[in-house]
Amino acid sequence: MAKQPSNPSHLGHQARKRFGQNFLHDHGVIDRIVRSIHPKSDESLVEIGPGLGAITEELLAATEGKLQVVELDRDLIPILRTKFFNYPDFVIHEADALKFDFNQLAAPEKPLRLVGNLPYNISTPLIFHLLKHVNDMKDMHFMLQNEVVKRLAAQPGEPNYGRLGIMVQYYCRVQPLFMVSPESFSPRPKVDSAIVRLTPYKELPHPVKDIKTLEAVVRTAFTMRRKTLRNALSSLIDAEPLEALGINPKLRPENLSLADYVKISDSLSSSTEAAK
Repeated sequence: MAKQPSNPSHLGHQARKRFGQNFLHDHGVIDRIVRSIHPKSDESLVEIGPGLGAITEELLAATEGKLQVVELDRDLIPILRTKFFNYPDFVIHEADALKFDFNQLAAPEKPLRLVGNLPYNISTPLIFHLLKHVNDMKDMHFMLQNEVVKRLAAQPGEPNYGRLGIMVQYYCRVQPLFMVSPESFSPRPKVDSAIVRLTPYKELPHPVKDIKTLEAVVRTAFTMRRKTLRNALSSLIDAEPLEALGINPKLRPENLSLADYVKISDSLSSSTEAAK
């Protein structure tokens, strides 16, 4: 297994704070990540933010050099091109992942497998962006701040339960895999990290009539998460219709399940259709 430099600055690139760069250099963690992904050469693998190529090198070895990456930092791109010049099927997309159309990389017979050590400062908006493309994905393996992984996997009533977890769980099965300590990075972050696997459902467990209505209901509810549903959702639905759905309006937003939010959303969609 190829070794990575213990100090990424040896490659002539200092991590940039504005890009949220923390370069992974722990060989054991890199190996464990790649084993968790179990990439194959006949799959469509895409790495977001390859950085200095620590994970990239092992992915290329596992896929016979077939890998696409999306990188925003233009100073890293020549480093990556030089480091992996002997891989003709290694493709670099110089782009902002927050604006990138991942659908263009997908093929019907080869759904995308996304991998990334995601910058902490854009991880939540990036995940919401990626949810728009889940129909073209097989799975996603991300390194994230541990608190974000907790939010992704949180269940009703738990402190970290909220909009992010509900919307991701609408589309995907969430599997936290393992923790990664700050010592595994350079520069060292102030928080623990974790690896999570997101697997889009082939059939949604709680399909909704209108996804935008669901998004609006969940966003509105958690804007005032400490208030009761009667107050938090007063701009969208009254207490009586909530009770008719079997939902106690005295509960707080964090007490409702995904299925409950789908019920509320479908009720609003039905009311809108009836009013037309």
